[in-house]
Amino acid sequence: MSLGYEHLEPSVREQLALPEQERIDQLSRPKWIGYPRARDLTAELESLLRHPKIHRMPNRLIVSETNNGKTMLAHRFARRHQAQTSTGLRMRVLVVQAPPVPDENRFFANILEALNAPYRAYQSAARRNIQVVHLLKALGLEMLIVDEIHHIVAGHERKQGHFLNTLKSLGNDLQIPLIGLGTIDALRAVQTDPQMTNRFEPLAIPKWTWDRDFRMLLASFERLVPLRGPSNLAGEQIGKRPLALSEGTIGELSTLLNRAAAEAIRSGREQIDCNVLSKDLLNNKVTTCWQT
Repeated sequence: MSLGYEHLEPSVREQLALPEQERIDQLSRPKWIGYPRARDLTAELESLLRHPKIHRMPNRLIVSETNNGKTMLAHRFARRHQAQTSTGLRMRVLVVQAPPVPDENRFFANILEALNAPYRAYQSAARRNIQVVHLLKALGLEMLIVDEIHHIVAGHERKQGHFLNTLKSLGNDLQIPLIGLGTIDALRAVQTDPQMTNRFEPLAIPKWTWDRDFRMLLASFERLVPLRGPSNLAGEQIGKRPLALSEGTIGELSTLLNRAAAEAIRSGREQIDCNVLSKDLLNNKVTTCWQT
């Protein structure tokens, strides 16, 4: 099964021997493609992780549209920096989610939950703050990544200010870089506080456009999908269709192409072509696909 399928990675060629449903199930497994912007951001995070401790550590705010890859990038980076020690698993990088409203007590609870640390249900924010700082120092945490940080804007200005001050204080106490992940709303929230604007340098993940990087992304995706026939996704005839339907976000693109690949397997076509993309694959967006 390893010969004659040069359009696939060697490890993916082996999946062609699996039953149809098992091949379809393989599509939902996470796929990491190191596209240029992801590599740049990872290198920036690596640099921050090596930064010597100072009172005012550098922070970053990674901003993008929803479902454009920032959360996957953060979790992958955190997994790369876990280490097994004689006393257990050392977590150099921790990813937590901001609460749905800017509430520091719930934020501290999220950190404790992420660490599987016990805490009292009706504990004050001040006591939880002390517990979190003590625990993270004991663990030797070197970077904290806060996902969905745009939730800050769900509260009124006073609540937003309290939450931003909590982040600032936590960074000062731990002397570690803080990384926020969010939509453009997060940038607007941070910019309401001049001190936070100076502390959080924004880094953008732009939407995809029809360029060399996007064509390389499509080609890499094709090599990871167990279809017997080549799809030529990077070609203009096919490739521009997924770009338009995904609206330039990598999460939507991945969903669309996975569903297209599943349809290609079920139909026996074994390639993502114009006919497959004419199916209703993504929120009724696919209607017609003209051959040229």
